Amino acid sequence: MPEGDTVHRTARRLDAVLAGATVTRFELRVPQAATVDLRGETVHGVRARGKHLLHRIGEVTLHSHLKMEGEWHVYRRGERWRAPAFRARAVIGATAAGGAEWETVGFDLAEIAVVPTRDEDSLVEYLGPDPLADDWDPAEAARRLGADTRPVHVALQDQRNIAGFGNEYVNEILFVRGILPTTPANETDAAAVVDLGARMIRANRDRVDRTFTGDARRGQTTWVYRREGRPCRRCGTLIRGGALGADPSRERIVFWCPTCQQ
Repeated sequence: MPEGDTVHRTARRLDAVLAGATVTRFELRVPQAATVDLRGETVHGVRARGKHLLHRIGEVTLHSHLKMEGEWHVYRRGERWRAPAFRARAVIGATAAGGAEWETVGFDLAEIAVVPTRDEDSLVEYLGPDPLADDWDPAEAARRLGADTRPVHVALQDQRNIAGFGNEYVNEILFVRGILPTTPANETDAAAVVDLGARMIRANRDRVDRTFTGDARRGQTTWVYRREGRPCRRCGTLIRGGALGADPSRERIVFWCPTCQQ
């Protein structure tokens, strides 16, 4: 699923072909932005902030969020799309300075907005520190997490505390730290949790296949995530599963080892 590492890799791939290019096709297939036309404008760059993607084009920013299913593809002009057209929510065609012609397509995007770049922060200012950003502030991230009284599994996924961690990361972080998911965040060593999470997501940033165990083979990449009923890789105890969330509408699946996580 798209988490902070996926979104940062996506931004880097899009930036590599779009930065400095001139827009030749611009379609947003959502009612609130369907009339926006940026043809002829220059793409200044594509950046990620947590799980958010920001295309800076001309004097505006195209904001998109992948949520659970979204993805951006990069194609040579005329190349066949790898997903059906009815799933496309954004299409940006561009010609690079060297003449290469590209088409980038956003499929199943959950959020799309276009705002003046000067107002870009209004879309992402609520986010906490991003461990993949140049301005990463681990002390501030630990302060936010350590002040949260909710279960740590919930607090770690709150993008206002730390931007970029999703459910897979949170389950794996808590296992490696030996923390029961229901433990209040303010009763954990927040600085150590933040440090581990940052090292994990940075290690996976440049990998095509995410791994937490160091083993990239299929079925060997996670400690507990989606391993309910299987033996713990450390102690052999059967992994348990359940659900936690800030409220019933935002519950996420949770996995833990009852022996290794106390």
